[in-house]
Amino acid sequence: MKVAIVHDWLIGGGAERVVQALHEMYPDAPIYTSYCTDEWRERLDNKVVTGFLQHGPFPKLRKFVGILRIWWFGHIDFSGYDLVISSSGNGEAFGIRVPEGTTHVCYCHTPTHYYWRHYDQYLRRPGFGAFSPLARLGLKMLVGPLRKWDYRTAQRVDYFIANSTHIQNDIKTYYGRDSVVIFPPVDVDRFAHTGPTERKGYITLGRLVPAKHTDIIVAACTALDLPLAVLGTGPEYDHLKRIAGPSVAFPGFVPDADIPGYLAGAEAFIFASLDDFGITPIEAMAAGTPVIAYKAGGALDYVVEGKTGTFFTEQTVESLTATLERFTRKQLTSNDITRAAAAFSPRIFKEKMQQFIDTLSLKR
Repeated sequence: MKVAIVHDWLIGGGAERVVQALHEMYPDAPIYTSYCTDEWRERLDNKVVTGFLQHGPFPKLRKFVGILRIWWFGHIDFSGYDLVISSSGNGEAFGIRVPEGTTHVCYCHTPTHYYWRHYDQYLRRPGFGAFSPLARLGLKMLVGPLRKWDYRTAQRVDYFIANSTHIQNDIKTYYGRDSVVIFPPVDVDRFAHTGPTERKGYITLGRLVPAKHTDIIVAACTALDLPLAVLGTGPEYDHLKRIAGPSVAFPGFVPDADIPGYLAGAEAFIFASLDDFGITPIEAMAAGTPVIAYKAGGALDYVVEGKTGTFFTEQTVESLTATLERFTRKQLTSNDITRAAAAFSPRIFKEKMQQFIDTLSLKR
């Protein structure tokens, strides 16, 4: 079977881990993408295929050239392939056209946020700095045609795989398509062998941007005078430090090698965002640490009340504060939490992907 893999871009993150696992399944398959860092090209054994968007000014202008990415992906020639697997969270990689006789499976991380679920949020904060007013105007003008293109393109996909039940629902809502759920791979083994440690205080980890709602976590722990470590950097860093009380610490950037120890030493990991899936909470679970999560999105697939953590029901300081006041680890066992995280390992991902592909009636 001749296979090709397609991905939006390769710069680092949870979506790239899916591509790496697919590469391990199909090591001879070329990986088509609009842009790839040198690190990821090496990690994928130089199987990456890029085009003109890799060169010149385009890498620096990546946020601004969505239309060019759509054009580039739409003109890749997949003649002779039996199976093409697209991994897409930006809509563009699944905009490929495969010839008659080729099967297209899309692993969907999310329908494009700024076309659909988070359109209003992107209008408020486009994230383009000084160019945000221009980006806002462009989005207002183009969102209608782009939604039509995105929907029409989704109808060309033969089979959809969703990374969570939350995204499965979004695929049905925005594209009218059915899908199966296969959770993305998480390197749980890296966090599961940190050894015994004293657990003290709470922790949150991630890029400090408004969408993560870290301000809720900081304000709640400040109000209750609970020890909290906020790992990570980002545009919200200074604002969060201003609203934080003395019980909140900001280690800032932490090397990857130190993160397992931080997670294993926490009383609980707090997760306040509505994520499509959420890799970091699984990493905390792999370290035996329970998760206190906003009750929505991907967290519904791995936070089990009273077993792997607990929920708060509204993205407000008051809701999280109430949950923290009643939270206790007495009924939560670290070994049980670690075992629950094992279900999200790369091995399980590859097994389920292979099982799914084996069931397909390929067109050839």
